[in-house]
Amino acid sequence: MDKAGRSGKPWRVAWRDFRQKPTVKCGCCGRIQSRGVWWPLRRRPRGVRMRGSWYCQADCLQRALSELLGREPPGSGREAAVSHRVPLGLLLLSRQQLTAAQLRTALERQRASGEGRIGDWLRQLGFASELQITAAVARQWACPVLKTSPAAFAAGRFVPLPNFLLESFQMIPVGFAEATRTLLIAFSESIDHTVLYAVEQMLGYRTEACFVCPSILQKGLQALGQRYAAKDVVFDRLENAGECARIIGSYATKVSAEEVRLAACGKHIWIRLEGRQRETVNLVLRAPGAASSPAAPPLWHLPAAAV
Repeated sequence: MDKAGRSGKPWRVAWRDFRQKPTVKCGCCGRIQSRGVWWPLRRRPRGVRMRGSWYCQADCLQRALSELLGREPPGSGREAAVSHRVPLGLLLLSRQQLTAAQLRTALERQRASGEGRIGDWLRQLGFASELQITAAVARQWACPVLKTSPAAFAAGRFVPLPNFLLESFQMIPVGFAEATRTLLIAFSESIDHTVLYAVEQMLGYRTEACFVCPSILQKGLQALGQRYAAKDVVFDRLENAGECARIIGSYATKVSAEEVRLAACGKHIWIRLEGRQRETVNLVLRAPGAASSPAAPPLWHLPAAAV
């Protein structure tokens, strides 16, 4: 048999072709690197992936981040008030949990003070309980009310979300369905669908919302804080997109990250650095230009296929 073998191709050429498949191209500098048969066995994978692209070195990643973060600032972090929802006082009034005189008194106190939500005033005056107010808010959002103990939150096996975001949006993970990969997240004041979308993009889960009483949520956050050490890194004063990119790139190099994920969460950016050798690291950075409130979400907040 000749050197070409049965296939008619020299064995050296066949081996070279096998080792050179496939290749990856840097999304910044265009450098091409072969991913041969020994690629999975390397101790330190070269480069990092972000939003479907591969970057060969830290400088390329930082340049890509600067461009991505500088395109358009995120929104203000709170959805606009939904005008078509039935007012809280009228809901309680319709269910005969409140009298017209009590509602009028609470509204007068709220108007005189110039601050506070009507629900807080109703509870402070003793006209409605915390559970009644929470149930009414849940009806406004067409969501269920969860009644459980704070210890159950800490006992659950959830992917820990950054504590800073949980506190900022007054939310907490309360359940996970493995079969449907659905994460149940409880709120106490209002639902911010932008942060639910961010959780879906960062973790790959579906999300469902519910409500819990504010006192239960606060105890639940304390229980989670005791279970999970404060490993998240928060930067709340950043000048521009370049500074954000340098911080993300520096931490990605420090933890030998293989993939960088990021999503807008109100005035902040949630960054998730994933690698083989170390635990996942969460960064929370105040987004550059967060003071503005564009009507449309930024390009980097959309799925990769939509950009």
